[in-house]
Amino acid sequence: MADLILNTSDLPADRYLGISSHYRFIHYNTWPTYSCIQFSDMASNRQNRLDRIKLLIKDYPDFPKPGVLFRDIFPVLRNNQAFKDLVDLLSEHIRETSIQAVDVVVGLDARGFLLGPLVALSLGAAFVPVRKSGKLPGECFKVSYSLEYGTDSLEIQKAAVPSDSRVVIIDDLLATGGTMKAACNLVNQCGAQILKCIVCIELLALNGRDGIKHDVFSLLQY
Repeated sequence: MADLILNTSDLPADRYLGISSHYRFIHYNTWPTYSCIQFSDMASNRQNRLDRIKLLIKDYPDFPKPGVLFRDIFPVLRNNQAFKDLVDLLSEHIRETSIQAVDVVVGLDARGFLLGPLVALSLGAAFVPVRKSGKLPGECFKVSYSLEYGTDSLEIQKAAVPSDSRVVIIDDLLATGGTMKAACNLVNQCGAQILKCIVCIELLALNGRDGIKHDVFSLLQY
């Protein structure tokens, strides 16, 4: 059953009842109505942008160590249209699925720094970095964690995310989930509310989202 967003206040009762068995309605009376053709065009446009991004992602076997297949997003960033598509798709998903406005976008060291500020600007939100241990000045919260290549620690400045802020966390990749879980822990220590965890690429075989207690969205899955 598909989701259909309609301004049902303008929809005749007979048409509403006639198609209600085929769609799960999301009622939002202040949003405009869309025809089926418009929905089809929107879906096609989104898929075209996804395909453009995916074609540019390059695979590097046995990097950074034997047995690891590295997915490189840097070729996407070198293509200005694909880079724009990437930022737009992430921003659009957050706007379309978040009931509450986003106050802060938290980007993870290091490739989350490439996307997080641009998404934050698009959403009208602040950007806050989560960095490797010892890289941030002042008082910090710190979390140690396991990741696919060993162990590490992350920090966030204590005053960077105000208590009760609504936060989206962004990174380029979700593998085992250790980095994202550590970032969630840090944001929780700040007293903020995590709305979503967003990544460009998810490696499904590693089940990284299983240990994350928040909504996870990945743009591409392998």
